Amino acid sequence: MAAVAVSTMVLVTTISMTRGLLDSFTETIIDAAPHIRIRGLKIEPIPTNLFGVALLSKQVAFVEDHSGRDEPEAVRNYGRVLDIVSSAAFSGKVLAASPFVESQIMAVRGNRNQPVLLKGVDIDREDRISHIGRCLTSGDLVLFRKTPEALLVGRTVAKDLDVALNDQITIISPDGKTRQGKVAGIFFTGVNAADNTILASLKMGQIVEGFPPNKVTGIALKVRDPIDDAPLSRDIERMTGYRCLTWQEENASVLMLFNRIGSIILSLVGFVGVVSGFGVANILVTTVFEKSRDIAIMKSFGFSSSQMVGLFIFEGFLVGLGGALAGGVLATGSIGFLASLHIESSQGPLTKSGFSMSWNPWYFFFVIAVTVIISTIAAALPAMRAARLEPVKVLRESNV
Repeated sequence: MAAVAVSTMVLVTTISMTRGLLDSFTETIIDAAPHIRIRGLKIEPIPTNLFGVALLSKQVAFVEDHSGRDEPEAVRNYGRVLDIVSSAAFSGKVLAASPFVESQIMAVRGNRNQPVLLKGVDIDREDRISHIGRCLTSGDLVLFRKTPEALLVGRTVAKDLDVALNDQITIISPDGKTRQGKVAGIFFTGVNAADNTILASLKMGQIVEGFPPNKVTGIALKVRDPIDDAPLSRDIERMTGYRCLTWQEENASVLMLFNRIGSIILSLVGFVGVVSGFGVANILVTTVFEKSRDIAIMKSFGFSSSQMVGLFIFEGFLVGLGGALAGGVLATGSIGFLASLHIESSQGPLTKSGFSMSWNPWYFFFVIAVTVIISTIAAALPAMRAARLEPVKVLRESNV
């Protein structure tokens, strides 16, 4: 029972930690990141197929500006796109929209430099998307609005550059031009990618990237139903003509990794359950060997073979049930202990204080049920052996 209890505790704790990390990632992304991003990639019409059925009609195709210069992706006349997503067609579905300009820059502070993503935003709109105001560890949004060339620096960047509130940072844009910015706040969201960025005003972002006032890199959207946002994304994509990416699509690799880890954990549950079952079977086989005289006497008193099988299977069930229930109690303590540890750690794409644990009761039920079933099935082998014992032969050989 002790062996079964320990294996049950380890399995429940492992599943709780794995699922807790996925739940924490999903909750953090939904709370701090856009649900849908409108990117500056135009959706082009399907080209004409000159070698198909279309050849029979009077359609023609031609190539235009095939050797043109590559331009950065951008949403042109973004005010029109904002009007579309705020129109009656999306009323109640889109909660907030925030245009942004992204630019890969070099941030310099003294003798330290760091390649960083600069994101120009309308801070009031951005606050409705990412709740950046409540993520500030120093400074405030009022200071950001009042300070010319103000910057909000992610905590990771602040540590790398060793900057604090009101410090000056030199920004080197992609075209080599330099610009001074003043730290008006330092933020920590828990999302590693976000904490490795610098926020500036939308106008400053457009200047650094070389965009005119009517052009942005994209538009971030907050929607009412972030779990089922794919249909809404396709509708916006169709009406605006720009590519839309949901948060599930942008984090597909991370979500796939979590799903694979979950499958591995479920396989681990099965393997450890089988090992526990072999342990139970081994104990019961030893019991049959040691209690063979008692079994022979019981059968000579009239116990049938089926009753003996039922007796040992019931013992295996009790061992599995008792051990699994004890393991569930131990798992409750281990999960609570790990959840209470205030140790900051980087868990994949997130930085969390303590371990993200899930308290879903279905994990306990699943592991306990699997353990009990395997222990009960494992008892069948020694039960069959006990049923085949011949009372006369056993008693004669035992010199009773």
